[in-house]
Amino acid sequence: MILDKNDFDTVERVAKILLNGGTAVIPCDTIYGLSAVFLKGEATLKALKGRDANKPFLVLATLDQARSLCSSIPSSIINAWPAPLTVILPYVAGGTIGIRVPDDPFLMSLLDKVGSPIYSTSVNISGEPSLLDFDSIVKRFGDKVDVLVKGLDVQGTTASTLIDATVKPFKLIRQGVYDASSLIDGK
Repeated sequence: MILDKNDFDTVERVAKILLNGGTAVIPCDTIYGLSAVFLKGEATLKALKGRDANKPFLVLATLDQARSLCSSIPSSIINAWPAPLTVILPYVAGGTIGIRVPDDPFLMSLLDKVGSPIYSTSVNISGEPSLLDFDSIVKRFGDKVDVLVKGLDVQGTTASTLIDATVKPFKLIRQGVYDASSLIDGK
């Protein structure tokens, strides 16, 4: 099923699919993302991507959801969000979690409607380049996911910036859309 991001009932329809254990391709504030509900959809996403069982997915969340998942969030990160900035933080259940508060009204509405964080990962098979244009995504994943949400033909070409905030100074892991230099430099 293909839905348009701008249709009035898309958020509700996608939320219902995700809450029923489904998977979706959604336009993110960076590139298209392959998504499922946090914790519930991890195994399904790993099977879809052929991903190593030990490699975690990043999580999209509202700021309140992020606070509930992380044992601490530095104020500089809170002040930077929402943004195409993924941050590795201490996870309340132990270990770490990569989390992003997206700068996108559609995603924020979806997160509110789902009432839970959602996984987001690039749309590709592990080890292959990310699919960036909607037509290629439909051809490769159209019969593998429950819903595809169309935003732009090419939603974006660069993933989120990824930093590790569990170390001081913060460490840049992947340079993406967001300029995190002030966070890394501690200014």
